[in-house]
Amino acid sequence: MTTTLTRTGIAVDRAGPRGGPPTVLLHAGVADRRMWDPLWPALARERDVVRLDLRGYGESTRRPSGALRPVDDVVDALDDLGVDRCHLVGASYGAGAAVELALSRPDAVASLLLVAPGGSLIAEVTPDLRAFLDAERAALSRGDYDGAVEANLRWWVDGPRRGPDEVDPQVRALVAAMQRRAFEITAGWDDVEEQELEPPALERLEQVRAPTLVLVGRLDLDAVHASARRLVRGVRGARRVEWPDAAHLPSMEHPERFLALLRDWSPAGRSTPPP
Repeated sequence: MTTTLTRTGIAVDRAGPRGGPPTVLLHAGVADRRMWDPLWPALARERDVVRLDLRGYGESTRRPSGALRPVDDVVDALDDLGVDRCHLVGASYGAGAAVELALSRPDAVASLLLVAPGGSLIAEVTPDLRAFLDAERAALSRGDYDGAVEANLRWWVDGPRRGPDEVDPQVRALVAAMQRRAFEITAGWDDVEEQELEPPALERLEQVRAPTLVLVGRLDLDAVHASARRLVRGVRGARRVEWPDAAHLPSMEHPERFLALLRDWSPAGRSTPPP
């Protein structure tokens, strides 16, 4: 594995045998590229695989020169790597960036695997999402990073339908470390504007040409389930899979099952998923 910092300051890992479009992993907003650690060794043995830290996460610490546009950082990273076509796996916030890339560069995306679609794909603030936002903002307003991290763990890792004792403590611990890192990096970024694609991705789902699979955990927030339903309605041919025993981070809770799903969806070396 080689970790590089692109010209725009994005940290990228690339590993595995070359041949065919690489598989590119985009992390959730409560995580960084370490969320893919359980899958990385197996994927690197069988395929060309790339993972990156979106700006403000992990080792991508450089402040943006203007507005924060995650899709632009993905584009720049892929250009620096010489990747002109790839299979995109996006989790939550990363799923939004993945769809925006599929709309911005249709020929660059061989397939989309969207996990717990969030970020720019969330259309409404449901009561459970509002409860999380209020809890996180209250903690951050008093400078309580521990409380803000715990709010993220309770809503995004545990989910609104189960308690902390029902979740692998190692998953909770890793997400806590990744989320705290993001808070620390962006502590002075209050004046940074975050921009989404214009027109918004949600208004252009019918333009997505890439084969699309959507994975959700039954224990996730209502806002994410609404997002998944909207994607399946809007993206031609999109399919939805639901896991009854997962919340917002299915790949971290059930890495072996996720690896099997990914292998079935985009086998190594194929330019498109099987029909």
